[in-house]
Amino acid sequence: MHARRSKVVAVVTAAVVLLAALAAGAQARPNAADATSSHTIKVGIVYSRTGAFAPYGAEYLSGLRWGLNYATGGTGKVNGHTVEFTLVDDGTDAAKAVSGAKDLIGQGYKIIAGTVLSGAALQLAPLAEQNKILYISGPAATDGVTGANDYTFRSGRQTFQDVKAATAFLKGAVGKNVVVFAQDIAFGQGNVAAVRRVFGDLSGQKVDSVLVPFTAQDFTPYARQLRQKNPDLVFVAWAGLSATAMWNALDQQGIFDSVDTVVTGLAERATWPAYGPALGKIKFLNHYNALAPKNKVNDWLVKKMARRGQAPDLFTPDGFVASQMIVRALKASTSDVSKMTAALEGWSFTGPKGQQTIRAEDHAMLQPMFLGRLRQNGNRYSFATTVRLRAKYTAPPASS
Repeated sequence: MHARRSKVVAVVTAAVVLLAALAAGAQARPNAADATSSHTIKVGIVYSRTGAFAPYGAEYLSGLRWGLNYATGGTGKVNGHTVEFTLVDDGTDAAKAVSGAKDLIGQGYKIIAGTVLSGAALQLAPLAEQNKILYISGPAATDGVTGANDYTFRSGRQTFQDVKAATAFLKGAVGKNVVVFAQDIAFGQGNVAAVRRVFGDLSGQKVDSVLVPFTAQDFTPYARQLRQKNPDLVFVAWAGLSATAMWNALDQQGIFDSVDTVVTGLAERATWPAYGPALGKIKFLNHYNALAPKNKVNDWLVKKMARRGQAPDLFTPDGFVASQMIVRALKASTSDVSKMTAALEGWSFTGPKGQQTIRAEDHAMLQPMFLGRLRQNGNRYSFATTVRLRAKYTAPPASS
């Protein structure tokens, strides 16, 4: 009888212990929603799905997706956590870009990437510092993003690198009249400042400008202003869907017949016919084209996209590199932004363009640049890369 009572007590005691353990486990285990979110890392992407810069936004987004695939070995996961992009269309409008970013920050996002708009990037950088999030600017080229603060990085090139690359064409322009023809937006204004900064190192150099309202549709009056300045060299900084009308206006006003050298950045493939009859008279600097780089990452990207009948374009690398940076940051930490930024500072890696380095002191993205000629054969166009410039050649001065 005593032995039977002891067994009953032991069974009851064991049951109590088991129930207590189960209760403790229930308290420690997150609910279903938390369990799901803990395995999904959401990254905010602000880009132009619509508006004048929609083609750039599409290239950037494509690059993001391919870059995530490459950087995670096809899994889309970092340390077992799925990385998910939350897309916000800024409509090629800086105010919408800022509003969208603020909404993401309010939802608790730790990483935000993107925007093609230089004006938007300049406003998102201080938001990153104020809210202590990681911000990786996209194709926005404004120099002001570099060195903005400890929380702001960039995945694309900056205006200074464009201009510095172009100086390889400009040796005969020393002491002559240089005019920047650009849109009156942050991107265009930044190009004017960069040309003056770079050419300021050239003795006797004069730099003037003609800035065109972004909403302009008739470019003839501005082409006439340019002609009246009697430039020896014209540096054209242009973005968006109005390029065809702009180049036609310059041609109609005889710019290509009266100016020694016209230099511009090669835009995406769809715009190549827009250069028209003046194509052979333009010297091109190039941020990226699929045939220029010679490295395994670019080979992978070109091959993968070709299987789907696609090809990387001008800003595909900016998205690709952004994903490489995001994965690098998340491997350091999924929640501690200071660890994320520390992992990125000074990081050297191979992107589609080649060897790139995030300069630790100001987060400048040091990268190769290219020069070349655009050729037309009937209805077919091809770009021949003539010069590959190493990152050190086009590196911007370090920001304090």
